[in-house]
Amino acid sequence: MDPRTLRSTFGRFATGVTVITCRTPDGAHHGATVTAFTPISLDPPLVQVALTRTSKAAQYLDGAAFAVNVLASDQVDVAMHFAGRPSPDPLPWCDGTTAPTLRGTAATLTCRPWRVDDGGDHLLFLGEVVDVLTTGRPPLLFHDSAFHQIGSRSSDVVWLGCQDDPHTGWFDATTEFAPTHHGRALVPADTHY
Repeated sequence: MDPRTLRSTFGRFATGVTVITCRTPDGAHHGATVTAFTPISLDPPLVQVALTRTSKAAQYLDGAAFAVNVLASDQVDVAMHFAGRPSPDPLPWCDGTTAPTLRGTAATLTCRPWRVDDGGDHLLFLGEVVDVLTTGRPPLLFHDSAFHQIGSRSSDVVWLGCQDDPHTGWFDATTEFAPTHHGRALVPADTHY
């Protein structure tokens, strides 16, 4: 697989923009701009961050607490600073008790280290969320190698969960599944087409 083609294809997936913040071994604040952030679990509350193996942040996060700062739409300069293009403006640091955080974000999740997994040329850091802060600020988005802002809503319907969630969807613990006429896919026995 051609890496440039794959990278371009990955770029078709719009993501939020985060800055992962932590402390260096000598106690200084450090951050890295990351779009590879994923909520993983509600119970226990887990998130995942993917960092290039050779990054300084990957070295500092091994066994360390960190924060996921979801940047607000007006924080492009902060994203660029932590992506390697330093800004002359002072950084909006907050000295959190678990990990340093940034002010002015759309949301911040503070995490204890949970586990580190192999992710090829990246390391996958799972963190247990111990504190959250959310604001009404719209998030900064990243798509096709450019920053974007959220546009108008495309629907007034709020998606509350996956349809196969037994707590909210149409599949529950009493649902029985039966093969379709072709025997290839499973569907609920009471589904009619």
